[in-house]
Amino acid sequence: MHVQTGPAESPSGLALLTPAEMAEADSEAVRHGVPGRDLMDNAGRAVAAAVARHWDRRPVTILCGPGNNGGDGFVIARYLSAEGWPVRVGLLGDREALKGDAAFHAALWRGPVEPLSPSLLPGAGLVVDAIFGAGLSRPVEGLARQVIEALIARGTPVCAVDVPSGLDGATGQISGIAPQAEITVTFFRKKPGHVLFPGRALCGRLIVADIGIPGEVLDTLAPEIFENGPPLWLHRYPWPTAATTKDSRGHALVVGSRNQSRRGLLAARSAARIGAGRVTLAAPWEAWLAYAARDSGVTVTASDGMEALADLLHEDLVGAVVLDCELEGEPERTRRFFLEILNDGRSGVLDGQALHAFAGRYRQLAQGPGPCILTPNEKEFQTVFDFGGDKLARAGQAAKASGAVIVLKGADTVIAAPDGRAVINSNAPPDLATEGTGSVLTGFIAGLLAQGCDSFDAAAAAVWLHAEAAAMRGPGLIAEDLPDRLPDILKTLRPPA
Repeated sequence: MHVQTGPAESPSGLALLTPAEMAEADSEAVRHGVPGRDLMDNAGRAVAAAVARHWDRRPVTILCGPGNNGGDGFVIARYLSAEGWPVRVGLLGDREALKGDAAFHAALWRGPVEPLSPSLLPGAGLVVDAIFGAGLSRPVEGLARQVIEALIARGTPVCAVDVPSGLDGATGQISGIAPQAEITVTFFRKKPGHVLFPGRALCGRLIVADIGIPGEVLDTLAPEIFENGPPLWLHRYPWPTAATTKDSRGHALVVGSRNQSRRGLLAARSAARIGAGRVTLAAPWEAWLAYAARDSGVTVTASDGMEALADLLHEDLVGAVVLDCELEGEPERTRRFFLEILNDGRSGVLDGQALHAFAGRYRQLAQGPGPCILTPNEKEFQTVFDFGGDKLARAGQAAKASGAVIVLKGADTVIAAPDGRAVINSNAPPDLATEGTGSVLTGFIAGLLAQGCDSFDAAAAAVWLHAEAAAMRGPGLIAEDLPDRLPDILKTLRPPA
């Protein structure tokens, strides 16, 4: 399994700090009595140690910027030089213009300092990129861009300090240009840009170093963005007890379509596997046999049209409904049916074609009291919503406007709640990119909702378990593999009786 260890074993260890929050963390550490120059010294020493562990001794060029990232670079130069590494230092701007802790540590470096230039790169067996940090607010241009372009062209191994220069630590987007790092060393906690693409790929192997910031600083910051993992939701997971009955584990309804029986069967089986006490797959009359002939382990019933579905909902006390198709091919009927589900206080999961029924009308979803989760991929998101910007911002805006939990799928799935909370999932393998896996995810979500799980927890837990099942199966995965991998994963997570 890919369960994280170390600081990430607690929810605070999974916090993702924006560059602004990280700057505040530094300031809070100073207020707690940790001098800023000590934080910088610890940061530089951690990078130097990572370099020494990852590469054998070789000529190293350290590219320093005009801010605190450049100050880290001078510390790195000092520690590597003391260990016998041939070190060459380049600086963007004048040494006399450095301020504060960066100026202090630059003064401790006794070697030469050359102007930043592509001419620093020939002969280097390694480049330490300490030009710009995660809070860069403008595109990389001018001399810095020329140097990064030359670095990319040469293919010299790169160790990035905090982030590869040009990477936005808040969004994972590239501001003009950024080099590919082999390793990136960041400090205290990861940032969203470390786990969102393309930033995640550019960072290479990510190392989070402890530089002496007290853990209680997080209480002051109260971060709202986290990397997904069991510590966030496991203590609220709906494990059955000795007193649990089938009825108390809830009833999930999956509405099947006329021509996509595989999707409905996958969602229904997945809801059952994750623990729903009862799962019903409602199939249109003309497709009923195609559903019923498959051994899905769930109840299949013939139910066509909105009135028949409404009767099923009320007769069988359904708690959660999965809808991924347009009812009778009509968006208006689909909207009306789904809004009735929410108005009754039931939980609803919208995926696939059913999402299109709310294109431009997503604000209607906020009218019902029932929990609602939408699971669009990028294309579906653009069809339904009209928000621009980076992935984290778009998901957050959509959640706030619709009142729904948004699961914006991808290799870096973002789960956003209407109240501003967000988690970014990072354990999904590329093997998940195959037909039907999205239906498994909606089934997992519905199964948890049926058991009374909070909608944000249900989405976060389902996304992580879904990805973990895929990682366990590995190459050759098809969607049908995922539900049957789930019991082994849950067995490792379940607390002792």
